[in-house]
Amino acid sequence: MQDVNGAPPEVKGDAVAALEEQLAVSRLVMEHAADAVFLLSESGETVYANPAAEAMFGWSKAELYGRKLHELVHDRHPDGRPYPMEDCPLGRVFFSGQSLRSHEDVFFHKGGSPVFVECSNAPVLRDGRVEGGVLIVRDISDAHRAQQALAESEARFRSMADSAPVMMWVTDADGQCTYLNRTWYEYTGQAPGEGEGLGWTNAIHPDDRDIARNAFLESNAERREYRVDFRLRRADGAYRWTLDAAAPRFGPDGAYLGYVGSVIDIDDRREAAARLALNEERLRLALDHAEIGQWDVDAATSAIFWSPRVSAMFGVAPDLPVTLDIFYEGVHPDDRAKTRAAFEAAADPTRRLLYDVEYRTVGRDDGMVRWVAAKGRGLFDEDGRCVRVIGTAIDITARKAAQAALAESQARYQTLFESIESGFCVVEVDLHAPGGRVDYRVMEANPAFHRQTGFPEAILGRWLREAAPGLEEKWFEIYGRVARTGVPERFEQSAETLGRWFDVYAFRVGDAAAGRVAILFNDISARRNAEERLRQLNENLESQVADRTADRDRIWRLTTDVILVARLDGIVTAVNPAWTRLFGWREDELIGRCFLDLVHPDDLPATRTAAGRLAEGTTLYRFENRYRAKDGSHHWISWTAVPFEGLVHAVGRDVTVEKAAAAELEAAQEALRQAQKMEAMGQLTGGVAHDFNNLLTPIVGGLDMLQRKALGGEREQRLIAGAMQSAERAKTLVQRLLAFARRQPLQASAVDVGALVAGMADLVASTSGPQIRVAVETADAMPPAKADANQLEMALLNLGVNARDAMPDGGTLRITADCEAVAPGHRTALAPGRYIRLSVADTGIGMDEATCKRAVEPFFSTKGVGKGTGLGLSMAHGLASQLGGALTIDSRPGLGTNVTLWLPVSADGSAADAAAKPPSSAADPASPPAAATTGTALLVDDEDLVRMSTADMLAELGYAVVEAASAEDAFRLLEDGLAPDLLVTDHLMPGINGTDLARSVRAERPQTQVLVISGYAENDGIDVDLPRLTKPFRKAELAEKLAELSEG
Repeated sequence: MQDVNGAPPEVKGDAVAALEEQLAVSRLVMEHAADAVFLLSESGETVYANPAAEAMFGWSKAELYGRKLHELVHDRHPDGRPYPMEDCPLGRVFFSGQSLRSHEDVFFHKGGSPVFVECSNAPVLRDGRVEGGVLIVRDISDAHRAQQALAESEARFRSMADSAPVMMWVTDADGQCTYLNRTWYEYTGQAPGEGEGLGWTNAIHPDDRDIARNAFLESNAERREYRVDFRLRRADGAYRWTLDAAAPRFGPDGAYLGYVGSVIDIDDRREAAARLALNEERLRLALDHAEIGQWDVDAATSAIFWSPRVSAMFGVAPDLPVTLDIFYEGVHPDDRAKTRAAFEAAADPTRRLLYDVEYRTVGRDDGMVRWVAAKGRGLFDEDGRCVRVIGTAIDITARKAAQAALAESQARYQTLFESIESGFCVVEVDLHAPGGRVDYRVMEANPAFHRQTGFPEAILGRWLREAAPGLEEKWFEIYGRVARTGVPERFEQSAETLGRWFDVYAFRVGDAAAGRVAILFNDISARRNAEERLRQLNENLESQVADRTADRDRIWRLTTDVILVARLDGIVTAVNPAWTRLFGWREDELIGRCFLDLVHPDDLPATRTAAGRLAEGTTLYRFENRYRAKDGSHHWISWTAVPFEGLVHAVGRDVTVEKAAAAELEAAQEALRQAQKMEAMGQLTGGVAHDFNNLLTPIVGGLDMLQRKALGGEREQRLIAGAMQSAERAKTLVQRLLAFARRQPLQASAVDVGALVAGMADLVASTSGPQIRVAVETADAMPPAKADANQLEMALLNLGVNARDAMPDGGTLRITADCEAVAPGHRTALAPGRYIRLSVADTGIGMDEATCKRAVEPFFSTKGVGKGTGLGLSMAHGLASQLGGALTIDSRPGLGTNVTLWLPVSADGSAADAAAKPPSSAADPASPPAAATTGTALLVDDEDLVRMSTADMLAELGYAVVEAASAEDAFRLLEDGLAPDLLVTDHLMPGINGTDLARSVRAERPQTQVLVISGYAENDGIDVDLPRLTKPFRKAELAEKLAELSEG
């Protein structure tokens, strides 16, 4: 029979009876327990299992009872190895009588799958003997799987973090760092594990350590995001700015677990941001000076920020919030469509066009209509979305009005000028031409002028004595008289060289000093010829015929013009002797030959077309083409050809000289335009450089004082040193501007270019990089060049950098120096003589002809944005020109570039002497030379900040300083009895300049030392014997100059 548990009586002994007695009380509890409960006999067979045990392992009670539980659920290890009962920790209850608490293990389901469990067992003892045991099992498979997944996730995180390019870290809830990735340790150089806890703060700059640690601990305490910038020590010992940011993490139950964060290097970004802020300020100042407004559209909100200058263009208050809708409301209705289309094109990611539009505005408050010229571009994010559109605007109302008035006036004048049948021209009269004679040239002419005179358009701008050497003297006398007296004259006069008669009215126009005379005339040759013919009819007709025939024959034989008679198919039937004189062809070599055989190949198409027009009966005037002479040369011929009775009668004049002269004139005019443009830009940049030097002088002086007095701590000194470095770079930029403007102060002397190049070779090689081979070739026994060694070194280094940048994939940079004699007509247009030729050649990408022509223009650069100032070549060109030399560029795309500096040979010293004179260097700021330490210094400068800075320097050098804001103030001080030992004065000042002041003081007080300081470096007006110091300067440089004065 079976008991209530279904166990057969044969498996029950006394122990089972005892167990059943104990179970009677708790059976109800075990039947409903969530954990599996087993009762085992002293031999390990199952005598009881609750429903949870059946569900957990898949065995029914009938299958469990009477069988050893170990053999059913725990007979093997997870890897399949057998698990003997005596090795099982659960067997201790049977073999040693020991209890087991919270033991984790792996049991097996009936189906073979593992079941992760936490179990406890206890022996059932009677009289100290084990009679059975109780086993309680809890299924922890879900928790085990979660823990395993967590471990795998953490392993993946650490693997990913160690491979990440940024520094990453993890902390616990107490704020202690438990993990830092490999990138952290590689960047900081800390030993593995050294950064855990709060050890990571040891790598932070001492000045930033407390700030970063306190910010972290406060964020950790408040469970909020953490973000702070600090300087972090790199493995090489350098400190760089970094951004440390982290977010709190929480568990599924909401418990705070700590931070996961990252650290990134933002040192370059901070430096770029500082440079950007400086450039934006410079841009703002430049735009304000140029009366240019700025605007900025937020593409997401359509909000517009614009400067007060732009708001004035729309007639609205500067503080009024503006959107695109308000902007378009302010645009004239007729211009809204094009303005909107231009803006949409600029903001369209697929087009990204330049926003370049002119439109009218209607003032919102004042109702005024204004013209505005606006330009701008869209800014796009990495996904291609337009985020902003920024640009500039200029009020062009006045310019538009002036253009409209000018266009209307010009249109009326041009219509009248071109439509009248009378010839009209304006000439410029020179009353003092060479030889004391009058000459004039045509400045303007209408079409009728050329028709009636036969002069080609090339006559414009040329002096008539040269262009028309046979023109009668009476024409020069009449126009000279009109220009001199201003009295108009009307007359009929023949121009025998033109074979025409003219009815002329001449009157002076414009200012008398300009010598301009307007001439209105008509060709009356037909009337005069008719009158002459009528007169000649009264004479002997036969005599006239004979004379005419003789004249024709003489003209045929003697004229310098070539005369041709040919059939309509081009076959020559007659030529005059001028063909032989001009081209070398004999008459028999031309008769029967097609004249097209002698035409230049480039002119054949136009000549064939002209021949076709003659065949159609059209007369040709001033048709020009080139004919080949017997010696192979070509001559330009201007033809007049008439078809008559199946033949072509043509007269041609050799205009080769006129063509060449016209080409030379055009080249000279182009050169003049270029020179005028470069001079204008030079004056502009020179003026800008002067203002920059005045701005830099107090900055450099103040920073120099802070450095010398070592004010502040190490951090402040680094900031001061950085500011001084920026000021020195600005000073270098000013020097480049002055070099381009040809106004830098040069210390020209005899320079051994070969020695200079040899000394610069290593520097050029180190700046060029390992991919570029630097070769240096200098001729032996070269004479010294006239040059400024410091400026020449800078120019050579700039040319080397340009050559390097032209060879991104490597190549050869070759520096050569030799001497060459320049003859007249040389490509450089230099005066004849000996020149040192210094060349820098590369094997890089080269330039096309158009780029070469613009290469020396200031601010023109072939490099990308931010990679060059565009001043290197213009500086070198300005240096060479200022020294009396030249710069030439030879380049072809894909073959490289050769830039050559031509420097005049010095008349002073030999190459050995030049080599013995090292370039002068700036004074050592740490040890300024001794200067006078007593006496009174009169300091004159109209710039308050410059005067204040210089006064401090002089005072530190031991002088009692008296200041004056102008030369006039200085004269008053001198008149009041001031007797200075030293005069330090600016050169360019309103009113009396510093040079005139210095001359006066020297004349009246010869014992007073004088020093002229200048920020413009312009030599005009400054005596060469006046000591000079160029702004900006440090105290050491001022002291050195004053020491020179004392020694002199």
